[in-house]
Amino acid sequence: MASGLVMNHDLSKILNELWKADVNRLLPGVDYQISVQGKASYVAAGSNNARDCARRPLFSYVNEERLRTIKSFAAFTALLDNYEMSTGIAEVVTPEEMAENFRFLDAILETEVMQLAHQYLVSKNLTSADPQEFKQHLYDIWFRLYSRGGGRGQDSSGFEHVFVGETKRGREIMGLHNWVQFYLQEKRNHIDYKGFVARRNKNKPDEDDHVLSLQFSWKEMVKPVGSSFIGVSPEFEFALYTICFLLSQDKVSRELVMVDEYHLQIVVYRHGKYIGSSYPILLSNNNTPLE
Repeated sequence: MASGLVMNHDLSKILNELWKADVNRLLPGVDYQISVQGKASYVAAGSNNARDCARRPLFSYVNEERLRTIKSFAAFTALLDNYEMSTGIAEVVTPEEMAENFRFLDAILETEVMQLAHQYLVSKNLTSADPQEFKQHLYDIWFRLYSRGGGRGQDSSGFEHVFVGETKRGREIMGLHNWVQFYLQEKRNHIDYKGFVARRNKNKPDEDDHVLSLQFSWKEMVKPVGSSFIGVSPEFEFALYTICFLLSQDKVSRELVMVDEYHLQIVVYRHGKYIGSSYPILLSNNNTPLE
C-alpha cells in the first residue's frame, strides 16, 4: 500500500457516510462531462513550459443551472473573486466579503453532509456541540488570514489556497484543488488543461472518476501535478478536509481511506491553527488493483 500507510477504517466509515449524504454532488455524464485526453508530459520543478497533451478543455459541459440553484454551490461561487492571487500581497477582507464567508458557512451547515461531520467531530471531542461555536471554528480554520508569502501582510488563508489557488512570487501555482474554480477559470481562458497525470499502473483515468490528477497552466504558470475531486459539492470537501485536519496535530498528515470505490490518500498541511493545504491523491479505484 501507498508509502507504508495503513487503511484508516474509522475515517473511511465517516467519509463514506458523507459521500452517501452528498445529494448535491454533480453526476458525470449527466451534470457534467470531462475529456481527459492525453497523458501529461514531465515538467521540471520551477519550469513553466509544458507540452500540451490535451487540445480541448477538461470540461466539455457543466450544468451551470445546478451551480446557480444549489444554495451551497451558489454561495461558494460568490467567494471565488474575493482574493488577491499573489502571496506576499496582503488580503483585505471587506465587511461584504466577511458576510459572504458566513453566508457560505450557513449554506453548507444546512446540509446533511456538514451535520454528519459536526456530529462526528463532537463525538471525538474535537469541536463544540454548539452550532454557532462550530461555525466560528470553521471560520477560523478556513478563513482566518495568515502570512504565507514571507511578506509582512496576512496574504493567505486555507480557503484561498485550497479552493481558489494562489501564486508564489508570480512564478509558481499553489493550491487550486477545486473543480468548480478550475471549470470557471478554464471557461474564462485563464486555465489551459495540459493532460492527465497517470498513476503508477499507467492506466488512463475513467471519465466518470470523481478524483483526478492533472496538469494545467494558469495565467502563464504551470502546475505540474494538481489533484482534485470532480463533481463533489463544496460541503463534501469542506467536511472531509476539516475532519482530517482536526484529527491530526501533525504538520503534514496523510490518511489512507476507501471512499465509495476509490482508494485515496488525503493529504492535509497544517499552518499553525489553520489549514495550509489539503487535497486527495487517487491511488486506485475498484477497477484497478493497488500494486
